[in-house]
Amino acid sequence: MYTTYALIIFAIAALGGLVLASHVLRGKFAPWAVSILHALLGATGLVLLLLQVLQGNAAGRVVGALGLLVVAALGGFYLAALHGRKTLPPKAVVLLHAGLAVTGFLVLLSAVLAA
Repeated sequence: MYTTYALIIFAIAALGGLVLASHVLRGKFAPWAVSILHALLGATGLVLLLLQVLQGNAAGRVVGALGLLVVAALGGFYLAALHGRKTLPPKAVVLLHAGLAVTGFLVLLSAVLAA
């Protein structure tokens, strides 16, 4: 059940991620409010997935999605640190972060649809 809620939360977080990425890819700083909401939603989704995994009844795809999304979150921390220093991040890092997050989301989606 946690996986479905996590999927919904990650989908909402992805919308914020699109807003953030569009700013950065145009050479502008993203709004802090959207950044914070994106981070909080992502963290909430990760906690829900972790709870599912810790219960011991998570499919292998859920564990894989969690791994991908944790790595994406680490990239997000790096991006937030750059933002905090008022430094525009490299576009390649933004695209890598987004690519990992989308891949993790799709793996999670496949697990939810298979259940």
